[in-house]
Amino acid sequence: METQNLSEPILSERELEVLKLVAEGATNQQIALDLVISVNTVKVHLRNIFSKLGVESRTEATMYAVREGWITVEGVPAPEEEQAAAITPLRLAPWQRLFFVVSAALIALWVFFPPDRSFSNSSGSQFTDQTGIGPGSPQDVSASRWVTRAQMPTARARLAVVAHDGLVYAIGGDTEDGVTGVVEVYDPLTDSWTRRASKPRPVRNIAAAVLQERIYVPGGYDATDQAIANLEVYDPSTDSWSEAAPLPAPLFAYAIAVAEGRLYLFGGSDGMRYVDTVLIYDPQADSWSEGTPMSEPRGFCAAVAAERIYVLGGYDGERESALCEAYEPGKEGSGASPWSGLASMRAGRGGLAAVVAENYLYAIGGGWEDELSFNERYDPSKDRWTQFDSPLLGEWRTLGAAAVIIDPEVFIHVVGGWSDRFLSTNYAYSASFRIFLPSL
Repeated sequence: METQNLSEPILSERELEVLKLVAEGATNQQIALDLVISVNTVKVHLRNIFSKLGVESRTEATMYAVREGWITVEGVPAPEEEQAAAITPLRLAPWQRLFFVVSAALIALWVFFPPDRSFSNSSGSQFTDQTGIGPGSPQDVSASRWVTRAQMPTARARLAVVAHDGLVYAIGGDTEDGVTGVVEVYDPLTDSWTRRASKPRPVRNIAAAVLQERIYVPGGYDATDQAIANLEVYDPSTDSWSEAAPLPAPLFAYAIAVAEGRLYLFGGSDGMRYVDTVLIYDPQADSWSEGTPMSEPRGFCAAVAAERIYVLGGYDGERESALCEAYEPGKEGSGASPWSGLASMRAGRGGLAAVVAENYLYAIGGGWEDELSFNERYDPSKDRWTQFDSPLLGEWRTLGAAAVIIDPEVFIHVVGGWSDRFLSTNYAYSASFRIFLPSL
């Protein structure tokens, strides 16, 4: 493929380079690597290209460039070639005409609907989302137990969401403008958001957990597209951040839970591969140790703690997992495996959120490769999953969820995520089941 000057391009030389790679089917991450620029810079170039050309998608931009002769694809004639062909008609045998028609159709499909190269390398778009590539919009559905609450001020995905002292904390994540460290706090009683001190190191692909009245946020994937090992700790009472002992190695896209006064991290990625490690943080010693590894490497799973730790779903770069496994910290060092397999979910879910409420486990969202139209609830006493409705239909991943008690009810708040765009949604689900009998 090469650039042409059949009509004077209205794009800069760099924008033409970006558009050339777009026509080849490259992702934002791959364009950034090829041109030695940041992913955020690629996003800015794409927004400028779409604005200058008056288009809304990569396909439309590619069609525009081919039509104007700024780029050519092998096998697809440039405009002056088409004119020359019109002046000198060719006589083709029937089989040649059929071959030409079929070949042209296949080439057109390749140009205007390029092959998905999202996961052609370990640092592909599993770890960051692309914005500005289509108008996309989630489809709201009427669901009796779901209600819409005040929207999160900063639309984002790949964030950490945790409940503490009746409030919901949304920390960091990925936005249309890039990685953020912003901290926004939702108060269900006033249905309002406030801003708190930002996380010192902006990151995405993170999770958080409350331990000893403080919020712990390990690792993450930073603005330079690198995994980090920092352990940053937020103190809500002073609205301040501090650092604790870093992870043994850089890590992100892990699942996190608290049990027996310690933090447990399950799986994740170091930026090169998905891992099966279990890391345990002891706040008294301010140190990390390793537990028994998971059954398979994966990231973007979810973990919740009840009488044991449940680890749900995940993504390994190729497929979404439906696994539901339990980890029992009390068996560590006993010689018996702390892991046990449970009934699998009804659908594979990567980038899901999970909470425990009213003795049930809730798995929400997670459509990564396949669109999902339902969420799932697990009954540990029966080892059984059942479906329940979703406020969104289709792709909905890398969201956050937390359970909050507003006496006498328990509400699950589901915040943000990705569904063709960064979301600021805040849905509340009533997880309480009560039967009121009339007095006699």
